[in-house]
Amino acid sequence: MPKERSGPTMADVAREAGVALGTVSRVVNGEQVGDEFREKVNAAIRRLGYRYNNSGRALRTDRTNTIAFIIPNTINPYFALLVHHINVALEKRNYRMMLCFTDYDKDREIEFIRMAQQNRVDGIIALTYNPSLSIPEDIPFVTIDRFFSVSVPCIAADNFGGGALAARKLKECGCRNVAFMRIGSALTNEPSKRRDGFISACVEMGLPFEIKALEDNQSFSEFENFLSGHMHGGKLDFDGLFIGTDSLAWSIIKVLKKWNLRVPEDVQVIGFDGIRMFGDQECVVSTIAQPVQEIAETCVTTVLSRDLSSVPSLICLPVRYEFGGTTKG
Repeated sequence: MPKERSGPTMADVAREAGVALGTVSRVVNGEQVGDEFREKVNAAIRRLGYRYNNSGRALRTDRTNTIAFIIPNTINPYFALLVHHINVALEKRNYRMMLCFTDYDKDREIEFIRMAQQNRVDGIIALTYNPSLSIPEDIPFVTIDRFFSVSVPCIAADNFGGGALAARKLKECGCRNVAFMRIGSALTNEPSKRRDGFISACVEMGLPFEIKALEDNQSFSEFENFLSGHMHGGKLDFDGLFIGTDSLAWSIIKVLKKWNLRVPEDVQVIGFDGIRMFGDQECVVSTIAQPVQEIAETCVTTVLSRDLSSVPSLICLPVRYEFGGTTKG
């Protein structure tokens, strides 16, 4: 009796897609191939219901086609957007994501790196806060927003340029006295440069400014105290605020409204990140938008590179201003 076939083969997929067998092999193994060919192969795989043995391939190639992504949480809308786009970028290359939530716990960051090594992932993308984190040398490692060394690529938005852009936009919108407010890690990381860019542009333009920066363990009430100390006759001394993140900007705006200050009529506000209502509608505040999709694509392309020594230690991607109703349009 003829042997029954258990299912479609790579050769069947190649015929269905109208491509060479080697092209199917490269797509299945997550190797570099043109987008048009990848789409043809993936469409044929879906139509035929082709399944490949991932564990068997791992034994043959010493690759699991899995990338670990270490991130604090997905409650923060910006983090959630990163997770979405990194997952999309990985799936396009037939890779899977091992998602690890640290909740800002420094010990959990270390545990997840060990777990990723034990599971023989093909690389790690991480957004971390442990000041003494040790980067493993035996696995490709890419960081977001934090520089470790020239041998560990860091992918980030142009935070310095974004801070400068925010200052120029506030000046352009008629602001005459501004402030920068931020709460964040005590680490010296790429987001810290938002403050530097803002200060640089204010000094260059002769725009009066003040700074109020808190560390993660400090209370939000410190911001309220700062602002209330600048209230005179029911008016705020500042007519423009640049806030370190959109989430914090949203909270600050609620305080301003509680004090019967109108945004943007009395105080104009610019945040940072580019968070949108329900993920795909208008911006929650006027903002300096990070290129999240490009950051994700760059992280995935970089971590899958065969030779990280040829990758720049810092890849800085451009930001843009987006109107969100909290500045004078």
